[in-house]
Amino acid sequence: MTTVTLPAPAARPGFGRRWAQGWWHLVYLGLSPLMSMASLTVVVLVLTGVASAPGFLLGVVLLVPGLYLADWLASVERSRLASLTGREVLAPERQQGLPWWRTVFLDVVRWRAAGYSALQMFWGLFSGILAVTLAAAALSMMVVSVTAGALPDNGVQILGMPVSSFTGRATLGMVGTLLGFALPLIARALTAVDGNLARWLIGVDQEHQIARLSERVTTLTGSREAAVDSVEAERRRIERDLHDGPQQRLVALAMDLGMARTALDRDPEAARRLLDSAHSSAKEAITEMRQVARGITPPILTDRGLDAALSALAGRSPVPVRVEVRGIDRLDPTTEAIAYFCVSEALTNIAKHAQASSAVVDVSRQPGATGERVLITVSDNGIGGADPLQGTGLTGLRQRVAAVDGDLMISSPHGGPTTLTVSLPLRDRRPA
Repeated sequence: MTTVTLPAPAARPGFGRRWAQGWWHLVYLGLSPLMSMASLTVVVLVLTGVASAPGFLLGVVLLVPGLYLADWLASVERSRLASLTGREVLAPERQQGLPWWRTVFLDVVRWRAAGYSALQMFWGLFSGILAVTLAAAALSMMVVSVTAGALPDNGVQILGMPVSSFTGRATLGMVGTLLGFALPLIARALTAVDGNLARWLIGVDQEHQIARLSERVTTLTGSREAAVDSVEAERRRIERDLHDGPQQRLVALAMDLGMARTALDRDPEAARRLLDSAHSSAKEAITEMRQVARGITPPILTDRGLDAALSALAGRSPVPVRVEVRGIDRLDPTTEAIAYFCVSEALTNIAKHAQASSAVVDVSRQPGATGERVLITVSDNGIGGADPLQGTGLTGLRQRVAAVDGDLMISSPHGGPTTLTVSLPLRDRRPA
């Protein structure tokens, strides 16, 4: 058994290291007012663009640059947080395959970035000025406490206490030192607000991501169980087909040959009839073996790909089938096999139950939220009424498709037509 050693969780840095890192947080806060000015530009562009939307052209000229500038500033802010405070904020995922106008005007990521700019315009200015003011106050107190001896008596007073006195200088120096010591801690507390705002608006919410990962693990666990069940069902089907078909033919062939050998000398005519029967049984066994082998993986699929295999499958169908394959070359073996079996099962069901006069198989490449996918549609003009809960064929297909993170949908109202839609993720084709 292989033992896997998991890495130990990173230890939390000690107080001294966190205090030292707090000075970088102070630098971050010192730069925040500059980011606030840039955020003000974004807010002005976006608000003016929205207000000018009835004029359309003016609104577009202002709104689009504002949204793109907000997106760029969000990436700068994520980098600034990571480099100066060590707080990693992952960029949110963008939805793929949207129309261009939705990508330009209705991109949720850019609108959230614009909202972050609106908050950063106020919070960044406030926190930056507060941090700079506290740093300047601490430095001034420490400098004045050292140099106040050169001032005339009662020349400078703070809270009614003469700074030129020894007690005043000592008190001022102590307060300035304590404030200077606390500056990194105060800066870390202020930047924690920036980190939370960034994760909320321009990053990935960790709790949401954990929930998505948990859902993903549950889905993969169910898909794995479905794949195991599908493989076991396929094994039993092949075993049953071999037992009920070719095996019975071969047993009958062996019996005919044995009787022919016995009757060869005493009754040549009977032996000839038995040999003819054995010859027929052998051809039928070969045919059934081919059908069983075709249900595993047809050679044409391995040699020539999905387009040729589906055309051959349609040519053997008793129902006229039109096949359209667009933008599909060679796929990885798993995706090709699942696509082939989905079409094969669908055409078998059409021939058995649909009472259709024609069918159409359409295979194309489509964009998806997580990458390109193969979209397979099998439709017929039959009587409809297909129910995935009433048979094992569609259930087996659903299990096969779910094992590779695919989707299967069927629309089959009573009276027809029936449409089976399968969506499979495209994967890199591995060399054979």
